[in-house]
Amino acid sequence: SKEEEEEIQIIIRHWVRILNIKLGWIKDFDKLVVNYTYTVFMFDTFRSSSKLINTFTGHTNIVRSIDYSVFDDCQFICSGSDDQTVRVWDVDNNKQIQSFNEHSSFVHCVKFSPYHYHNHHQNVICSSSFDKTIRFWDFKHNKQLQIFDGHTKDIYVLDH
Repeated sequence: SKEEEEEIQIIIRHWVRILNIKLGWIKDFDKLVVNYTYTVFMFDTFRSSSKLINTFTGHTNIVRSIDYSVFDDCQFICSGSDDQTVRVWDVDNNKQIQSFNEHSSFVHCVKFSPYHYHNHHQNVICSSSFDKTIRFWDFKHNKQLQIFDGHTKDIYVLDH
């Protein structure tokens, strides 16, 4: 019902504020992706219990950023962490499929990118770090595509 949905939204906002967690909505607001400490969680928010449906573990330090996208009809989550890694999970199989560790400091922001390297339609992630670099990764072929290293200060945010 509409009242239950509003109550769920109030509860979610309350916990987000108290725990200082980051979140992202998936598929018409029926799922919520939350990163808290070293773990990324996915909840089904339209069940009365807000059922936990996936837990993605692997980071060894605080997760700073998460993003969600669909490529070739598959759902993916990427994350960036203070453990200096960018990780990618296949949501449907609940498995980590890539880990990139070329950053030399905390990864503060990750985004799935609309950027397609030379029109080959590769699955691309962009990450920013306190190592003062922005990097593009092809997670389908497990390689770094490009690095921008001209910044003189830590890079906190990416947007496209």
